[in-house]
Amino acid sequence: MSRGPVRVLRLGLRPYAEALRVQERCVRAARAARDGPAPAPAPAPGPGPGESVVLSEPAGPVYAWGLRGAPEAAAAARLRARGAGLAAARRGGRITFHGPGQLLAFPVLDLRRRRLPLRGYVGALEALVLRLCRRLGLPAARSLPPPLTGVWVGDSKLCAIGVHCGHHITSHGLALNCCTDLTWFDHIIPCGLEGKGVTSLSRELGRQVTVDHVLQPFLDSFQEVFDCTLVFSEEPGD
Repeated sequence: MSRGPVRVLRLGLRPYAEALRVQERCVRAARAARDGPAPAPAPAPGPGPGESVVLSEPAGPVYAWGLRGAPEAAAAARLRARGAGLAAARRGGRITFHGPGQLLAFPVLDLRRRRLPLRGYVGALEALVLRLCRRLGLPAARSLPPPLTGVWVGDSKLCAIGVHCGHHITSHGLALNCCTDLTWFDHIIPCGLEGKGVTSLSRELGRQVTVDHVLQPFLDSFQEVFDCTLVFSEEPGD
C-alpha cells in the first residue's frame, strides 16, 4: 500500500511570528480537507488529507512560552532589553528560546486518522530526532522517561518539544539546536527545568552543523517515523 503524502513547506530564515502564521493556515487547511462539506465514511488508518510539516529557522531571537510560564513584567523587560522578541504560543511547555541556528518543525497531522495518542505522538517526535542524531553520528542522544520530553545528551537538552492538538490536528512541534548561540538560554530557566543544561549539534559533534545541513536527514527520518511520502509545496493560501 502506498503511503499517504505529507506536504513539506520549507520557509528558510523567517521571523518566528511568520512561521506561526503559516502553521495556522496549514491547520485550517487540514481541518477543511478532513471535514469537507459532507459527512465522509469512516477512514482507514494512515496519513490524513491535508497533512503538512512547516520547517523554518528563526530570523531573530525570540523567547516563547506555552500555556503556562509567562515571564513576569520585570523579567520580560530584561529580555526585551537584550534585543529579543517575546511571544506566547498555544502549546505545552514553559519558556524557551528560538533563534538563528535552530530548526523549527511544526507538523500538522491528523492523530485520529493515524490512531495515534498524544503521548505516542510526542514519542514519535523524539524517535524522529534520535534517528536524525544517529544519521549525523551522535548516538549518545537519548530521550528520558515522562514527564520529561525532548532529546538529551547527558543532562543537556538538544531538542525541545512542545505541541498542541485541537480537534485531533497537531500544531507546534520541536526546536532542534543546530548551531544556535546557546548564551541566549542563560537568561531563562529553559522549559522551567532547574539544574538542566542546553546543548547543540555543533557543540556535541565538534563541528559547525547548520540548519541546512540537517534538513535532508531530518526529512528522511520524518518519512520513516510517520510512514509517509513527502511532497514539496508552496505555502497554503488563507
